[in-house]
Amino acid sequence: MLHLQQFMIGQYGGFDEKKYLNDFRNGFYGIEACLFASREDAERLIEAAQSRGFQIGVHFPFRANAAKLRDPLVLAGDDKVRYDAFQHIREELEYLTAVQPEYVLFHYPKPVILDERVNWAGWRFGDSREFIHELEITVEELIIRTAQLFEWLDRQSHKYQFMPVLEFDAISRLIYEHVFLEQLLNQYPRIRLCLDTARLFLQDKLDPFFDAKKILGTYTKYATLIHLSNVQITDTVQNSHYPVLPELSVNHGWAPIEEYLRIIRTENPNIRIMFEHRSDLISQEQLQRCYTWVDGILNGP
Repeated sequence: MLHLQQFMIGQYGGFDEKKYLNDFRNGFYGIEACLFASREDAERLIEAAQSRGFQIGVHFPFRANAAKLRDPLVLAGDDKVRYDAFQHIREELEYLTAVQPEYVLFHYPKPVILDERVNWAGWRFGDSREFIHELEITVEELIIRTAQLFEWLDRQSHKYQFMPVLEFDAISRLIYEHVFLEQLLNQYPRIRLCLDTARLFLQDKLDPFFDAKKILGTYTKYATLIHLSNVQITDTVQNSHYPVLPELSVNHGWAPIEEYLRIIRTENPNIRIMFEHRSDLISQEQLQRCYTWVDGILNGP
């Protein structure tokens, strides 16, 4: 029997009825929603959650707003940019009181801090404001701004009753070569992490100084959520958000998903799995096989 309470699906851009009927199973933990374009779609999500008894998670922002960057620049060096980022979050949290999400997820770090030694051409950025280079920030500045972010999010989490979740974007050595993030996660246990298997694999391929398995070994214990999908990387990046299937071989450029899941099982076996994949690329039989395979690795003998 599948441990369905561990599983979630995503809904991006609105409430997609077809995807909901195709991907969701009775007993799934919930749905993660992002960039909903209409109030009607929000109401359909709330209605579905109430009628089938599942949780709602939000990948910030819940509402689509073309005038704003998707990810608030909470670590920006410019005080005004940082203030506007926190203000944007505050406005969304006010709106979300009607949705009552269990968690709200934000990308961290934002802006992303890029190692100048690495060619980042394969990394997708929607806007040049979304990244800076390591020379533009010191570890001390990063620690101060991250501590401010944690303290502020912790206060909002009590006020609005949600779990703040930080999803790693490209991860700088300024973070993983230091212990300040782990110290803050211990200091603020309401704030948890999300790890994205495809993104970890992509950085592992682009960045010769980065070790995705080591990151999983260090940070999975602080995570509440895995964004699970595969991606194929040969000379180019292709098949993004592809469902994880046992036959997708590392020899053909796919991520070592089974190895990742075994590390995850060791570090945090009850973690939630959000299938951040394009189920439209595979058949119903393959989708069921995907769910069964993941469950077998996480919960099997």
